[in-house]
Amino acid sequence: MQRMTALFSAALLTGGLLSAQAAFAQQDPAQDPAAAPEQSQAAPAQDFSDQQLQQFADASQEIAMISQEYTKRLQEAEDETAQQEVRMEANEKMVKVVEDSGLDVETFNSIGQAIQQDPELMQRVQQMAQGQQ
Repeated sequence: MQRMTALFSAALLTGGLLSAQAAFAQQDPAQDPAAAPEQSQAAPAQDFSDQQLQQFADASQEIAMISQEYTKRLQEAEDETAQQEVRMEANEKMVKVVEDSGLDVETFNSIGQAIQQDPELMQRVQQMAQGQQ
């Protein structure tokens, strides 16, 4: 169970990174990109189908592995330019995983935020992920 919690924690942190990077690309950097999108994307559990939750569970596991790989590479990067390249490459891979799962990034982030606010939903998605192992 601790492994699954760690897996989802990493995935949710990464999901936040996806959201933040998308916000930076779409908004004026002087604005706070994390405030408004989080509020508008948070959604109750009943808004997500079992299929979407399963897609989230599957994608989260892959994203957690990517996150671990790229965290190490980020720590080894020699300067800010190299770090930014690593971040961009990781983000591209994570976006591809989400899209390949059948979800869009916005829905993935919305589910991640709903999970943070709803322990029952978190448990349900964890059970879905465990069923795939």
